Amino acid sequence: MDLRDTFATNLRRLRQAKGFSQDALAYDAGISRSYLSQLEKGVFFVSIKVIGRLAATLKVEPDEFLKRAKRQSSK
Repeated sequence: MDLRDTFATNLRRLRQAKGFSQDALAYDAGISRSYLSQLEKGVFFVSIKVIGRLAATLKVEPDEFLKRAKRQSSK
């Protein structure tokens, strides 16, 4: 999974966990809903400025968007 996919997965997870619709998050972060949708699909690259807006709106640290899921060991 590349960083764009990691970002997309975490953005969607954080948005849903905080109870935001795409429309509400996009409005509060000052971006378009279609752009947010494309970010969640991993289609577009995101700027640092937009990461900052999304993090502030979701009340998370910006690095939360780039954390990779831990792999489960098979024992």
